[in-house]
Amino acid sequence: MEKKDTFSPLADRCRPRTIEEFIGQEHLLSEHRVLKTIIDKGAAFSLILWGDPGSGKTTLARLIASYCMMDSHFLSAISAGVADVRKVIEKGKKNRAKGIQTLLFLDEIHRFNKAQQDSVLGSVESGDIILIGATTENPSFNVISPLLSRTRVLKLSRLSEDNLSRILEQALARDELLRESGVRFSNDDVKEKLVAIANGDARRMLNILETAFTLTPDGLITGDHLEEAVRNSMLYYDRAGDRHYDTISAFIKSLRGSDPDAAVYYLARMILSGEDPVFIARRMVIFASEDIGNAAPNAITLAVSAMTATQNIGLPEARIILSQCATYLASAPKSNASYMAIENAMTAAKDFNYEIPLHLRNAPTDLMKKLGYHKGYRYPHDYDRHFVMEDYLPEEIRGEVFYDPTVEGSEKAIRERLKSLWPERYK
Repeated sequence: MEKKDTFSPLADRCRPRTIEEFIGQEHLLSEHRVLKTIIDKGAAFSLILWGDPGSGKTTLARLIASYCMMDSHFLSAISAGVADVRKVIEKGKKNRAKGIQTLLFLDEIHRFNKAQQDSVLGSVESGDIILIGATTENPSFNVISPLLSRTRVLKLSRLSEDNLSRILEQALARDELLRESGVRFSNDDVKEKLVAIANGDARRMLNILETAFTLTPDGLITGDHLEEAVRNSMLYYDRAGDRHYDTISAFIKSLRGSDPDAAVYYLARMILSGEDPVFIARRMVIFASEDIGNAAPNAITLAVSAMTATQNIGLPEARIILSQCATYLASAPKSNASYMAIENAMTAAKDFNYEIPLHLRNAPTDLMKKLGYHKGYRYPHDYDRHFVMEDYLPEEIRGEVFYDPTVEGSEKAIRERLKSLWPERYK
């Protein structure tokens, strides 16, 4: 067995060196799937790997580089600039003349601005470099369209508890330092708790395991050791890791719980820790629709305005804009009725394939008119109150209620109007 560098972090020591060691992302690595095909054929193309922290983005890039025998260069958008990228591009041009593929792996590619992302466009298109960008953010918002059109976006899944359990067992069995130190758990509950705490993040799990191990005198990890290791991990904020998700989670839950003081506190923690202010603003836009909705319809307008202002102004002044938005959203009446409406409707639309009623169909041709398309449709504006009692849903689900407005804020008036129009649905 190859001796590993015991001075490296455990997560790095346990990084898979072969595709057989890699656990998870079966939807990308099964037979005839994208990444499996790249590895089998030894020929890569440019990709954007989008997924949660610890889901395997960097590891997959390293495996692709290894199996495709590429000259690989791994950069982080946090510390690298256009000059660093240009050096790789120049190397890529020389390698291409020799028939060698050059990989530019750009971690956290979403942190590159438009001009920085523009700098790789020509080389990706010409084939001088193969670009693999890694991001925890939705590429649609953070990667420029020309670059998206030249790459293929692959969405990585959050690792399941089964995936994490297998990764943990593999680490315990293969890591030289852990084996020599006799690392073990006092009972299965401690091991299961470690997997649960990881919340889909393999790196976080291995980091906590390593911390818990250092707390033991003889390698026996107990519940107390694990608890202390988790407590210590909360002392820092990792913009791409667990603190990132735990803090934004506390922020959103405080907004939902109508506690502006808690919301602005977690907002302050994120700002002081260097969180991307646009990320915070974008989450508030989602929240305004998901958790407030029609109870205060102007909430989404305010949130979108706050996001636009944050993008244009930036910190430190943007903190005031974010605070205004957060305190308003926290204080506003709440309703998730719109969110539940689309969730329920999508379930119905996905599970069934009911025919659209004929009178609702478009009839641009004579044949369609003869078939009864559009026949019998009544135009609501021709009737009193601009409303006519009509059946709009497919016959099989007629009478279903997807949108059930609350009596909070402006949604109370909406409910009263719908109740007057559809008395059988809204009692």
